[in-house]
Amino acid sequence: MKQTTPTTTKKEWYTTEEVFPDFHAGHSLRGARYREDISQRALAKLTGVSVQNISAMENGRRSIGKDMAKRFAKALNTDWRVFL
Repeated sequence: MKQTTPTTTKKEWYTTEEVFPDFHAGHSLRGARYREDISQRALAKLTGVSVQNISAMENGRRSIGKDMAKRFAKALNTDWRVFL
């Protein structure tokens, strides 16, 4: 008699939220800023966004909309979709 073992369905794709439950778009903003060696103050001057708002976005207290993401992307040499 052939013995079988139960199989489990392994998920092939995981969402960012499943893998990094505490991740938010602000982490991408901070990472891109760090990669480009740009301070919050310098990014504020490049984008016309206040330092306070950049800080709030990086800390997940304020969302980053599509238009804002495009402004950050231009200043930080990246694709705007990483900030959404």
